[in-house]
Parts: sequence; structure tokens; C-alpha cells
Amino acid sequence: MKDFKRIRELNLISKNKISDHMYRLTFKSNDLHDFSDNETGGYVKLIFSKQSPNSDTHLVRPYTIRNFRKEKLEIDIDIVVHNEKKGLASCWALNAEVGDKIKISGPGSKQKLNGSLDWYFFIGDMSALPAISVNLEMLSRNSRGIIVLEVLSESDKIKISKPRNFSIYWVINPNKEIANKLYKKVKSIKWLRGKPFIWSACEFSDMKLLRQYFKNIGVEKENIYISSYWKKNSDQEEHKLFKKQDNINWLKS
Repeated sequence: MKDFKRIRELNLISKNKISDHMYRLTFKSNDLHDFSDNETGGYVKLIFSKQSPNSDTHLVRPYTIRNFRKEKLEIDIDIVVHNEKKGLASCWALNAEVGDKIKISGPGSKQKLNGSLDWYFFIGDMSALPAISVNLEMLSRNSRGIIVLEVLSESDKIKISKPRNFSIYWVINPNKEIANKLYKKVKSIKWLRGKPFIWSACEFSDMKLLRQYFKNIGVEKENIYISSYWKKNSDQEEHKLFKKQDNINWLKS
């Protein structure tokens, strides 16, 4: 049986700055030959080697497949970068040059949207912008909804392809120490009539506040997808531990 989710090696063929803090990296590889036509919106994990005096370990960072072009065996991955010289994938993306190679695992599945409700509510920060953009592009043009996006600067407000009956609200937060602006904006917005399907991904503390808010106002769990993509002052390995325990506690509540 073929190992569909085997480790694959990709070649970087282009790198484009699409906003002040985001790059689009385009990779090509024959290893993508058995990806289906429907992988856009799923995810892969970039694999990084971490060498220490006594071992050589590997760390992974998950990213949304922004586009996949089957006929060319090309994949686009959008990566948020920061001015600080930290963040494994961020630093790699800043320094990457055409011709560089990287290994990935995956693909992982995409989160399905519930299209049986009255409208959609998309909420996220820059880490979720690729996934939200993919979801919006796949919706029926007659869909209705609200989008709230937190970005680091005015120049990070990129053009979003969305159905015409969607309103979009931008939250500018250049200072990561100012917490929960996304949550506060969501609480201030007047909702549309009817039941929404909520899709939200953001920083851990915002996620917890939003999740509790939705619970308090009576949104059913089955009508919410909510996830933290990162946690302030934690690396991905630490974040995964917090997230795992939090999910256990949430399912019990």
C-alpha cells in the first residue's frame, strides 16, 4: 500500500512578499504527484532539523496549503514573518532563497464548513488568514457572513476574495503585548439574523475568550470550529501541550 503521507522534499521556486509581514513561498516537487486535486485548504507540516551536541531531532510547523496546482506539482504556503529574530519557520522563510529545499509531512485534512446554517462568521489573526482566504474562495457566491481579521499593520490588509454579502472588519494590532483586541472587536459586532457557523483560529488566549463567549450566548458546540494556532511567549512544542490539555478540559465542560 502506498504511503500517501510519507515525507516529501520540496524545492523553493519563488518567494513573494504579499504584505508587510507575510511571504508566499511556492514549492515544486515530483513528490507531490499523488496529492489529489482537492488539497488546497488542508495542511502540511514543514520539517526542521534541530541539532544539539548529543542528538539530531526534528521539529515540525503546520501550515495551510494556500494553493495546489496539480498540473504543475506546485504548492503555495503563506508564512507570517516578524521583525524579531525568533520563530523557526518565520526565520527560515525570511532567509530562504530560490533553490532551497525543505521536507514536509502530510497532507492533513481540511476543516469542513457546515453549510446548512444561515450565515458564516470567520474570525482570525494573520496565522489564520490563509485558511480563511481559502474557505471564502470556496463558498457559494450567495453566502452571507462576517469576517474579523487581526493584522500587524495597515499594509497587512490584503485583498480578500469573498462573496459580496460578507462584511469584513480589520483589527490593527502592531503590539503583541496588547492582548485580546480580536476578542473585543468580535464582542462589539452586531450579528446577522439566524444561526451562524463560526470558524475561528487565533492566539491561545483570544481563542479561550472567544470560545467562552460563544458558549455563554448559546452557540452550540457543533456549530463552532475554533482552534489556537499559537500561544504568546511559547514555542510550538509548548503550545501543543497547552492546547492538548485545554481540549480535554473543554470536552468535559
